[in-house]
Amino acid sequence: MSSLSTTSEPTRWSLIWNSNIGYSFRKNPVAIVSLAIFLLIAVMSFCAPLIAPFDPYDPGQIDIMNSEYPPLWVDGADPQFMLGTDDQGRDLWSTILYGTRLSLLIGICAVGLQAILGISIGLIAGYVGGRVDSLLMRMADIQLSFSTLMVAIIFLAVTQAMFGSETFNQYAVYFLIAVIGVAEWPQYARTVRATVLAEKKKEYVDSARVLGFGPMRIMVRHILPNSLSPIFVISTVQVANAIISEASLSFLGLGMPPSQPSLGSLISSGFDYIFSGSWWITAIPGIVLVVLVLVINLLGDWLRDALNPKLYKG
Repeated sequence: MSSLSTTSEPTRWSLIWNSNIGYSFRKNPVAIVSLAIFLLIAVMSFCAPLIAPFDPYDPGQIDIMNSEYPPLWVDGADPQFMLGTDDQGRDLWSTILYGTRLSLLIGICAVGLQAILGISIGLIAGYVGGRVDSLLMRMADIQLSFSTLMVAIIFLAVTQAMFGSETFNQYAVYFLIAVIGVAEWPQYARTVRATVLAEKKKEYVDSARVLGFGPMRIMVRHILPNSLSPIFVISTVQVANAIISEASLSFLGLGMPPSQPSLGSLISSGFDYIFSGSWWITAIPGIVLVVLVLVINLLGDWLRDALNPKLYKG
């Protein structure tokens, strides 16, 4: 009587871990450290209501008499404020946690909007071709001729003048997501279009046409999955760019208001106090912003190399 040996099928996680990308990640200490730091910052920021000792949005927990306390390692600190306080008397540690969550939220949502617009336009331009392709790519060229900050500054300044400061501050998050998302879609459109132009000439696309599949199904179900590698790389870099754009606009006074702190608005609010000795109000959020953008860019560099088969060494 022979015994049948049963083997369990590998899980999706084990397949990813043992793939070329998983191998590349395990052999890259910079990627490991960068991912660990990014996850630590992201988890702590999104768990801010549970971690932060104070709520910077609650006026009842803010006392102007506590303003400009230095961090614990500086003389004159208050033990209940680990990283000191800002000019409004808010606990800087709590404000950074909430501000980082807001900056990440704006960056991720803006990149999501960029991806939706850019991928849609790139698929249509590459697959349809002809005059449609020329028109859409000329639109992308015009968009690329203007810098993101210039478009955002003009749009947000006009919006603030039209709706007033109070309404603008109330919906500032949505305005920032919209303007940063719309300003950067050509990056996706050009990349996806180039991939579509190469993929639509292959046999599997011809087979799909012979089977009677429509253009929408062919683009979404067959061509788009083969464009995901460059899309992932672009998205990683664009999240960092979107966070920087939000911080720059908030620093210029066209982003998040002081009552809704982001990393950019925190840096802006403390800039006037650097020369008076309260350097921590700007310096500490600035360091957090630099570290966050740096680890995202390092992850993007690793992902670009890992998804490039010419650079992979088995």
